[in-house]
Amino acid sequence: MPTVVVLTIAAIVLVHIVRTMVLSLEADDAFLRYFAFSPERYEPQSEWTIPWLGGWPAQIWTFVTYALIHGDWTHLGLNAVWLLAFGSAVARRFGAARYLAFFAITAAAGVALHLAAHVGDVWPVVGASAAISGFMAAAIRFIFQAGGPLGLMGANDEASYRMPADPLLVCLRDPRVLVFLIVWFGLNLLLGLTTLPFVGEGQSIAWQAHIGGFLAGLLLFPLFDPVKRRPLGAEDQFLR
Repeated sequence: MPTVVVLTIAAIVLVHIVRTMVLSLEADDAFLRYFAFSPERYEPQSEWTIPWLGGWPAQIWTFVTYALIHGDWTHLGLNAVWLLAFGSAVARRFGAARYLAFFAITAAAGVALHLAAHVGDVWPVVGASAAISGFMAAAIRFIFQAGGPLGLMGANDEASYRMPADPLLVCLRDPRVLVFLIVWFGLNLLLGLTTLPFVGEGQSIAWQAHIGGFLAGLLLFPLFDPVKRRPLGAEDQFLR
C-alpha cells in the first residue's frame, strides 16, 4: 500500500473529522462555500442569495479541493476502498509526484464535464470519485496485459508494475478491458437514471464527473506514465 495513497486517505478523513466534529454548522457552510465545487460560481448574473466565498481564486482551486470533501462517512468509506484498490496500482507505477498530479488533473476533468452538463446549478459537488475513476482508467492500461499485475504471467511484484503499456487501441482489444468498460459505463449510466438506497436525502451522484475523470485518465495515461511505451509489433502497425 503506497504511502502517498495512505496519506491521501488520511487527508480525506481529517477533512471530514474537522467538518463533522470541530466546525459549527455555520463554519462548515462557509468551508463548503470556499472549497466545494459549484457550477453556480461561474454564472455572472446569479440569483443565489448566499455568496460563494473565495472570489476568482476559488474558481480555480475548487476544481481540485472538492475532491477532498465528502458528504458523509458512507460516501468517504466507499471512495476510500476504491482509492486503495486502483490508486495503489497507479501510485506503484507512477510514483508519488505523478500520482498526485494525476489525482488533481482527473478530479478537475471530472467536474469540468459536470459543469458542462449542469450550467448554473447551485448544488455543490464533493468527493474523490472523479479522480478515482481516472485511476481506474489508468489501471486498465497496464494491469491486464501479459506480465502485468493481473496478467496471466503477472506475479504482482514491483516488476509487474513496470511492464511497458500497450498503446490504447491495442489495450482495447483485450476482452477483459472491454468487459470492464462495458460494466463501468453501464453502471454509471444506471446511476444517472436511478436513485440508489445508500444515497442520502437531498444528494445525488455526479455521474458525469465520473465519466469525465475516467476519460481523462484513459487518454492522459501516456503523459504521466514513467515507463517507456511498448513499441507496436508488426501486426499492430495499422493502428498507428
